[in-house]
Amino acid sequence: MDAKKVRLGRAEALALAKSAARVVVAKGQSIVTFDMKTPPSDAELLQAILGPTGNLRAPTLRVGRTLLVGFDLDTYQAHLGK
Repeated sequence: MDAKKVRLGRAEALALAKSAARVVVAKGQSIVTFDMKTPPSDAELLQAILGPTGNLRAPTLRVGRTLLVGFDLDTYQAHLGK
């Protein structure tokens, strides 16, 4: 979906993240991976996946049971193939 047309707020973003087996968040140079079998607190997860507007950060991709939030070329190549 187009993030400019459809905005996901706190509740929707949290539900999306909790439906994944793994959430990989790229912020700047750091990559944080959450194993949702032992999920972090809602506050910690939301802090990682929400942008300054309070909506889900873009780009966000769902690849199988993995949710990729933010952009990192190496992470994308690892999950999508080269």
